Parts: sequence; structure tokens; C-alpha cells
Amino acid sequence: MNSHIEPVDLKKAYRLINHGPTVLVSARHGGIDNVMAAAWACGLDFAPPKLTVVLDKTAKTRELVEKSGSFMIQVPTVAQLQLTHEVGTHSRFTEPDKLVNAGVQLFSVEGHDLPFVAGCSAWLACRLMVEPGNQEKYDLFIGEVVGAWADTRVFNNGHWNFERADPAWRSLHYIAGGHFYAIGDALSVDEGSKS
Repeated sequence: MNSHIEPVDLKKAYRLINHGPTVLVSARHGGIDNVMAAAWACGLDFAPPKLTVVLDKTAKTRELVEKSGSFMIQVPTVAQLQLTHEVGTHSRFTEPDKLVNAGVQLFSVEGHDLPFVAGCSAWLACRLMVEPGNQEKYDLFIGEVVGAWADTRVFNNGHWNFERADPAWRSLHYIAGGHFYAIGDALSVDEGSKS
């Protein structure tokens, strides 16, 4: 594992996706790995930490999640704009070499049989909390976060530091039609002023 990648306390894992980034979802089953982009992912609970993500019925990653009972949520960076778009618009069902063609590099973390996407700023390993009604009717998947990591060049001491990091580390936020925004400048309220 990269020397800049450090574990994140599970009590603070929600902070890795609380700012609403586009995420990469990856899963593994039966010797097959896949990665897809998802715009609809968010934190759900603190203790134990949980998150939700929408996975369409047409996605190969969804099939792998349902069969394996686990998945990864990763926060891609501006430097991964093209990769994120590629894995979000191509299907492994029709393009078996999708990951190679998109330039996806995977790595492993001991104790987790999951594909981690290299180059991201954060990773959350999740155990699927099976909810057939939500999954079938709404394509909504709930994961309990069982491990979290971040790249210290952009997240440390439990906080994002986008404003001090190289702009290539900023998170992506998908709008539509191949159009993304990068997270913007940090703003803080004056805690001392009351109306």
C-alpha cells in the first residue's frame, strides 16, 4: 500500500463522502473485479457507520455486490476525471476489458478481499446490509463501513484539506452529460456571531 495511505477512524469515516462527491464503486466475486462510477452515494449513520449508494440493475458491479455481499466506495480525484467518466459510461457486460481500457489500477489491503482503485483520495470497505425491497424497488444499497482509509496528502487528522492540496486532488461532482465540477474553496462561518 502507498505510504501516503492511512486508516481513518470509523467514527470519522462519514467525512470521506459527506461532501457529496461522485464515487467509484468496486466489487469482486468469482475472480471477476469491476468498477463503476456513481453520483448518488451518501452517508447514512455514524455508529456503526453506514452509507447508501444507487446501483442500477444493468450494472455488472451490482451483480458482483449482490453475489459477494461486499463492496468498496472510493473518492476519485480531478486527476482521475477521464477514468471516472470511462468506468461510468462503459459496461463490463459489453466490454470485458473495461478496466484495462479505462486505465484502472487495483491494489489490495490485507484482511479485505476487495479491489481498491489506486489514485483515489479515500476508500471505504463496506459489508452489504441486504435489503431486498430497497434493492429491487429503488436500486438502493446500504453498506456498513468496516474499514476506511485516506491519502494524507489531502485528508488528515479527520479532515479534508482540499484548499492546501494540489488541485489535482480535489473531488469530482457529476452534473450530467460528461460534465463535472471539482470541489471549490473552503468557507467557514463565524461561530461567534449570532443574529
